[in-house]
Amino acid sequence: MTHIFPRHTAMRLPRAVSGDGCYIIDDSGKRYLDASGGAAVSCLGHSDKTITEAIKRQLDAIPFAHTGFFTSEAAEDLADLLIAHAPGDLDRVYLVSGGSEAVEAAIKLARQYHLERGEPSRARIIARRQSYHGNTIGALSAGGNMWRREPFGPLLVDMSHIAPCYAYRDQRDDESAEEYGRRVADELETEILARGPETIAAFIAEPVVGATLGAVPAVPGYFARVREICARYGVLLILDEVMCGMGRTGHLFACEADGVEPDILCIAKGLGAGYQPIGATLCSAAIYSAIETGSGLFQHGHTYLGHPAAAAAGRAVVSALVERDLVARSRDMGAKLDAALRDRFGQHPHVGDIRGRGLFLGLELVADRDSKATFDPARKLNATIKKAAFARGLICYPMGGTIDGRHGDHILLAPPFILEEAQIGELVDKLAGAIEDGLAS
Repeated sequence: MTHIFPRHTAMRLPRAVSGDGCYIIDDSGKRYLDASGGAAVSCLGHSDKTITEAIKRQLDAIPFAHTGFFTSEAAEDLADLLIAHAPGDLDRVYLVSGGSEAVEAAIKLARQYHLERGEPSRARIIARRQSYHGNTIGALSAGGNMWRREPFGPLLVDMSHIAPCYAYRDQRDDESAEEYGRRVADELETEILARGPETIAAFIAEPVVGATLGAVPAVPGYFARVREICARYGVLLILDEVMCGMGRTGHLFACEADGVEPDILCIAKGLGAGYQPIGATLCSAAIYSAIETGSGLFQHGHTYLGHPAAAAAGRAVVSALVERDLVARSRDMGAKLDAALRDRFGQHPHVGDIRGRGLFLGLELVADRDSKATFDPARKLNATIKKAAFARGLICYPMGGTIDGRHGDHILLAPPFILEEAQIGELVDKLAGAIEDGLAS
């Protein structure tokens, strides 16, 4: 008998009792290779003593101090560390407890920035279809994941959604990658002009789309064009790196690969590496200055902002990523995993695309490679593969609704950066078995 409210009432889950590097061990002693880092969270694996000791030291010093009264050394140090490595003019860090909170803060900050500057009509957020930005009402409103949005449609805030940059499905045969990127980026300008530039507050996007599309990076030039359009019309660019940031794509900040600098940037997941719940919203000096020289008060907040123990974990994680050269390791091991996936599945009749960056990779499953036809959603292939992988001792992240919230299946992989070469073979072998199990069911 349990009183836990699970994600699904039919779930009967094993109990995780310990971690060993890239593995989670349950109460029966079974070991699971964590090939998705939970949800792209556990970048350092599950037994990093440096991180746990940093948290213990902070708890011994002071476990909590409300940010309405105090700051803390851990929070100050983490903010300094992030800004020292952040792209562009990012200058301030607002520490929260997770990704949805980071996105909520970003949306509200964008709105207040325009208010402080005397442009109260700027209230609309533009996002992309088949995106995901979190599960709170504001974040869910920005997200374009139709399956997640549908039950709560009457509660959601009205926001605009334009096309994703999804070359595998949407690039035409008669256009180059750059031409395709320009075409879909220009949808942003079309929407801004249709609504009126004076009404648009911000555009939000994931540099590499995570769970909803399965590790889809933009084509070259796409984000440069987006940045140009935002600047032209005074629209803030919010980049959501909650899943793809903090070294996951082989860059500490995922937007570095695209050479763009956001006005606001959201991180979480890998920031705490699973050792503590933490997220952050970073903003430019100009945005902070608008608040500072205006009302002075950001009208937002949660009880656990800047939690000292969470900040201590974040500080230790970012330090580990930088000092141990783990971002480069993510890039290098990602290339090796990508090669292994292509070697095993590159000609598989039901793997249509293999994509991603660093240790953030996706496989799109198809009923037919030539036509890119999808499997019948009623088959629930993604769920079947997830269950089969788990039975084999592999944790991966299959999802359905890749194309439109209903059709399409993919598998997301995001293992810890400490992944060893021998474990790549184990991962690919178990994944191949799980896919075959799923297809045979």
